[in-house]
Amino acid sequence: MLNNLPQVTKNILILNIVFFLATFILKSQGIDLISSFGAHYVNSPLFQPFQVVTHFFMHADFLHIFFNMWLFLMLGAYLENIWGPKRFFIFYICCALGSFALYNIIGVYEIEALKNQLVLEKFDLNEINNMIQNGEYNSANFENNPVYHDYVVKSYTPMVGASGAIFGVLTAFAILFPNTEFRIYFLIPVKAKYFVGFYLIWEVYQAYQNNINDNTAHLAHIGGAIVGAAIVLFWRKSDRTNFW
Repeated sequence: MLNNLPQVTKNILILNIVFFLATFILKSQGIDLISSFGAHYVNSPLFQPFQVVTHFFMHADFLHIFFNMWLFLMLGAYLENIWGPKRFFIFYICCALGSFALYNIIGVYEIEALKNQLVLEKFDLNEINNMIQNGEYNSANFENNPVYHDYVVKSYTPMVGASGAIFGVLTAFAILFPNTEFRIYFLIPVKAKYFVGFYLIWEVYQAYQNNINDNTAHLAHIGGAIVGAAIVLFWRKSDRTNFW
């Protein structure tokens, strides 16, 4: 199977699998790669610049990586065969970075607002940040103060997964081949334009709900889709080669 995959698709798949296996092997040794390589907000005390890239090779569990890579193999390989490896690689990375950017635009603002509120409530922000960097927090404040709770949760929780880039791939495919049918649960035929369109509407709705306990980075999905659509529409406008 791997021999039949185009080169960029194959290499990205292998990297995701390697990171996934390393995550669970090292977890048993007490090493948390999710926290280290996942993308924290850029104004979180746990943010590191390399997380901008490493986060989209990380996945939380088997189902997370399975569905991401399943969609990626079906649609990403198809787009790479059409565009060629260079164009597809640029597209994939831009979608992943766009996903990270939109995720941060809102999150950074929210964290700054929480920081300001903590200062107003006479908390020592440096002390809180030092505790977070050491994997600690004040349990009493965490339970009793919603501002402290939200700041700790947002600082600790990383974004992981290739979902943002995958949404870019999905959106590109739906724009180029809108009437191609997907099979939902292998049975129900749905045209790509409807499937992706309703999926994005659902993601926007979920992002609007802004549930701090929701473990899905909906804004990241939307960011990847926006960048994917913008790139495809620009390429199609300026170069009709390999576009339909």
